[in-house]
Amino acid sequence: MGRWRFLLQPWRAAGSRAPRPPARGLASSFPLPRQPVPPLAQTLERYLRSLEVLVTPEELEETRQLVQEFGAPGGEGARLQAQLERRAARMENWLSDWWVQSAYLESRLPLTVHSSPAVVLPKQDYSDWRGQLRFAAKLIAGVLDFKAKIDQQALLVEYRGGHPQCMAQYSRLFASCRLPGPKHDGLLLPTPGRRAPTFITVVRNFQFFQLEVYNSDGTPLTVDQVHLQLQRVRGLSWKTDKEPLGVLTGDHRHTWGQAYSTLMRDRLNRESARCIQRSLFTVCLDAPVLKVSDERYPSRVAAQMLHGGGSYSNSGNRWFDKTLQFIVGEDGVCGVLYEQAVADGAPIATIIDHVLDYCKDPDTARAPMTPLPLPPKLYFYITPEIQWDIERAKQNLDILITDLDISCFTYRGFGQGLPKRWGLRPDSLFQVALQLAYYRTHGSLCATSEVVSLRRFHQGRTDAVRPAAPPVLRLARAMDAPHGQDEETRSLLQAAVESQSARTEQVLAGQGIDRHLLGLKLAAIGDGQRLPGIFMDTAYAIATHCRLLTGQVSSRSDCLMVYGPQVPDGYGVCYNPLDAHVNFAITAFNCCHETHARRLARALHRVLDQLARLLGESPGGGDVEGQP
Repeated sequence: MGRWRFLLQPWRAAGSRAPRPPARGLASSFPLPRQPVPPLAQTLERYLRSLEVLVTPEELEETRQLVQEFGAPGGEGARLQAQLERRAARMENWLSDWWVQSAYLESRLPLTVHSSPAVVLPKQDYSDWRGQLRFAAKLIAGVLDFKAKIDQQALLVEYRGGHPQCMAQYSRLFASCRLPGPKHDGLLLPTPGRRAPTFITVVRNFQFFQLEVYNSDGTPLTVDQVHLQLQRVRGLSWKTDKEPLGVLTGDHRHTWGQAYSTLMRDRLNRESARCIQRSLFTVCLDAPVLKVSDERYPSRVAAQMLHGGGSYSNSGNRWFDKTLQFIVGEDGVCGVLYEQAVADGAPIATIIDHVLDYCKDPDTARAPMTPLPLPPKLYFYITPEIQWDIERAKQNLDILITDLDISCFTYRGFGQGLPKRWGLRPDSLFQVALQLAYYRTHGSLCATSEVVSLRRFHQGRTDAVRPAAPPVLRLARAMDAPHGQDEETRSLLQAAVESQSARTEQVLAGQGIDRHLLGLKLAAIGDGQRLPGIFMDTAYAIATHCRLLTGQVSSRSDCLMVYGPQVPDGYGVCYNPLDAHVNFAITAFNCCHETHARRLARALHRVLDQLARLLGESPGGGDVEGQP
């Protein structure tokens, strides 16, 4: 996603006197441009180019004929393109609503592993429950401090590559939640102009509490006040024999939707669930992570942040539908779990950086003597039917967790500083390295999706960058040649990285192919007619079956994001490049015998060592299971 530069220019929330987003059907006076609809011929040409190393020449020729037919003047493509252009003219963003609906709300896979990413924060300097509660209090105060900047319209506009970024996601982060449904999910979002809730949810030992975090005069509680309330929560949640109701939210969306309907029949359950859903955010006070070995510890920590470790561990300490969950472990292990239908990774990284900076400052505000009420516990009435739903969810979640393979490591040979010195884009270099590692591991290249932000456009979300496959293939063969010349290989590396950078810039400018093709397909589905042949083609299925789902979410903090693969036989790879090192998290599913997270991590480590030598650096340390 790249690093963020801030200007001394406040972002104004809805309702201020700054230019507002345009009403539907009206010309835009908003300072950010609307997201464009790429030219049809351009997308089809780039689509064919992306297939060159994924299908056989015979299959490519068959696809070329379908593409020519689809893109012919007056054909299906032209008709659907005109629909998209009309949609773009009347909507604030022609894509974002469709993307959220199709990619998230209509997906029936569990949020756990399959959708919601987690961020592992640097390990904190404490090792008992006292330090846990103190840090949690400071963290809560830091999050409220960030929220105050949003409320006071004092949040600085973010810039990337000289372009201001859309700040709309920040106004939806707090007091929002995903709502399960039998066929598709919905979203609970804060209502503009209405007073926001004044409480958060705290969960410990599978028990949820409502914690008011503002005084009656509207000022936030001090760190001391929050700390006192967390001590009370601990005193009220000492029992460890409670049902892990939260695991229901990590089940298959259809199954959770049915269980949710059952749960909400009871008034007590409705009130408790709605309190969690409406809360500003959730804080999970976790038990210590079971330490199996020093080698696997970083991956175990990443797993705890991603899914809680299972029904026997901390998974019941989650409400996976909640947009923001801050996880604070008793052993100094901390992280953030977030739900993607509302927000993408870059705003989450900005919040994390702010909160960690806030936690470093000494707290000088002292709590007033005003007594605070006990945080009320949220009770649920567990019927035999709900009990059965919980047992089923526990089994399903534990199976999913057992199937997930995670390998985290820090590469210390170089960071983003080295490629910058060579005039290369760091993100593009690491994307090429991932392609090379996959080639080394599997003997071929694959369909890859690098998720990048489209926030330079009003209400923009994400699109995908396709790798520079032919240049990477030439580089891979040169690097494997027994008597390759460094100068020639370095030239091929530069060509591959520059080609990747050019593709990235195209997507950042709203000229990507993935979301455009998706829009054309959804427009065709909306017509209720037969899908065009281009979308029924085997090559389209191959192109959209991304065995590498990758992304860079940069943070000033030494943290690491982790998420699951997009497909059963694929990998999920996220990385945070810092100046002198890079943190990587790689995931795969054990049920697929072809993929192995640690094997890809080792191949990536060797590739990075080779690239370091090519660029004049000594290969660096850092084991594939090193501390992130």
